[in-house]
Amino acid sequence: MSANRLSGPAAARRQEPLPTRGPLPPPRRRMKRGRATALLYLAPAVLLYTVFTVLPTLHTGYLSLFDWNGVTLPSFVGLGNYRLVAEDPQLRAAAVHAGILIVFFSGLPILFGLVSAAIVARHRRRGMGFVRMVLFLPQVIPLVAVGIIWRWVYAEEGVVNQALRWSGLGEQARAWLGSFDWALLAVGVIGTWVVSGLCLVLFLSGTQRIDREIYEASRMDGAGPVREFLSITVPLLRPEIAVALSITVIAALSSFDLIYITTGGGPGNSTVVPGILIYRLAFGGGAVGLASALAVVLTAVIFAIVLTLNRLIREAP
Repeated sequence: MSANRLSGPAAARRQEPLPTRGPLPPPRRRMKRGRATALLYLAPAVLLYTVFTVLPTLHTGYLSLFDWNGVTLPSFVGLGNYRLVAEDPQLRAAAVHAGILIVFFSGLPILFGLVSAAIVARHRRRGMGFVRMVLFLPQVIPLVAVGIIWRWVYAEEGVVNQALRWSGLGEQARAWLGSFDWALLAVGVIGTWVVSGLCLVLFLSGTQRIDREIYEASRMDGAGPVREFLSITVPLLRPEIAVALSITVIAALSSFDLIYITTGGGPGNSTVVPGILIYRLAFGGGAVGLASALAVVLTAVIFAIVLTLNRLIREAP
């Protein structure tokens, strides 16, 4: 009876091989399909980036070749605007101010973040999540609001002057943002306060991937905190340092909103930076072509500096 059940059309159907989907396409064709799919997913982002970044940048480069006030017909001057940019003493002063701000926006925050991350890596304590949140808070606050808050802090009756008077240093009280000698340094301190939290969070995340056994072995060999910092923490945080340098140098060289809210480039031209100068030329001086040339030069300088710094850090022994 069981033999009869396995015989006939039903048994023939059971013995037939299972259907297959056919032979797989060759590897080259599969790679082409994968690339096409990836490009399809990237297309919306590439389109937005092209419309809002690439095309405006190319248009700025085009405008830099003309003498134009933004209203009348432009006249072609070729590289004349770039020659004016190279010869303008006010631009050289703005470049010097931007270089000073690099120290406050990049150098001091990175140093603070590295030292703080090294301390945390050596002595982990509870509650560091709250500390990181508090230090990262300036990154969440809009820079316009930061500028307004620090204008109150630096005011004649602000927190800084009141603290100086309370500590017996009332003769040092001054209008910090209105001083030709101290305005740029006061703005730099604001930049240090804003960026330090970002650097600290970056370096703390980097220390979490460092094996704790490396620190324990160095302590067994008699290495102190300074040796650990220079020989372990700094070399192993090289990728995070490169990212922090890129972000902070760009923030220093392209700074506009913070200075515009706090000093407006004054008093006089003591806090003028390239971003403020571009704004003045384009919207106040009727020199859109010259402002565009300055913007192109600033973009090229930022790109060159960031690329050089990243290469030096990654190739360092």
